[in-house]
Amino acid sequence: MTFNSSPGKLFCFGLGYTGSALARYLSACGWQVDGSIRSPENNSPWTRSEATAHIFNGEEPCREASESIRSADYVLSCIRPTEKGDPVLNHHAQDLIDNRNLKWAGYLSTTGVYGDHAEAEVDESSPLNPGNERNRRRATAEREWLKLWEEHSLPVHIFRLVGIYGPGRGTLEKLKQGTAQRIDCPGAKFSHIHVDDAVQVIARSMQSPNPGAIYNVCDDAPVSQRESVEHACDILNIPYPPLVRLEDSGLSELGRSFYSDRKRVQNRRIKEELGVKLKFPNYREGLAALTGQRNK
Repeated sequence: MTFNSSPGKLFCFGLGYTGSALARYLSACGWQVDGSIRSPENNSPWTRSEATAHIFNGEEPCREASESIRSADYVLSCIRPTEKGDPVLNHHAQDLIDNRNLKWAGYLSTTGVYGDHAEAEVDESSPLNPGNERNRRRATAEREWLKLWEEHSLPVHIFRLVGIYGPGRGTLEKLKQGTAQRIDCPGAKFSHIHVDDAVQVIARSMQSPNPGAIYNVCDDAPVSQRESVEHACDILNIPYPPLVRLEDSGLSELGRSFYSDRKRVQNRRIKEELGVKLKFPNYREGLAALTGQRNK
């Protein structure tokens, strides 16, 4: 994918896994990228080489970044809300409002805001039913970001992502580290998105702003946790981990909650509105690419 518009300036709150991947892509297209990290220890090599990183711990404003935020053409927030609310809006909402150059703003949320829909299909118009405090905070943060569009005409876009995987992250990495489990939970299926496709969706939206829009960001083929682990083991040619029941998995209450939210996430909008053609439309193709193997 190539970026069709002329290079711009992005400020990215939270140069973590996805934010840094976007920074790498845009930097290669000639963009200026500034952003924030929680502490100097978070400053990975790719962040240092491709973005100017300011320290923002979410507890107080990052005053040294205010000018960059106010002058950016594009702003993306990858920072999750806390019990105190959305850190970006708590400390930098006025910087966003004062930005007269802003062409696009994005907020990365989660499909967890839909909650349990008893295996029914959900799209961006489906009612939200977050089943835990973490996802209720996400739903509140979405409303607050969209309020900036409604009250201040900021060009806000919401992206509801599923589990992101890619180089150094996901089932393959857990298997290599010996931490992967194979969980027996019939009926529970999960969508995924390769980080390259997540970046593609965000970049396409940046090229075609539609303020107030919400996008589900996921692949085409949800799979069970057991199926994804077994397929990864087959690729790596290693034995399957023992099969355990969900109640015996040792997962936290939050971890177990992912298995109780049954829904099928629809991704038509990113294809029809943004023209996205997924590089990895299913988990098998994504894992094959990560290991340099053809899909079986």
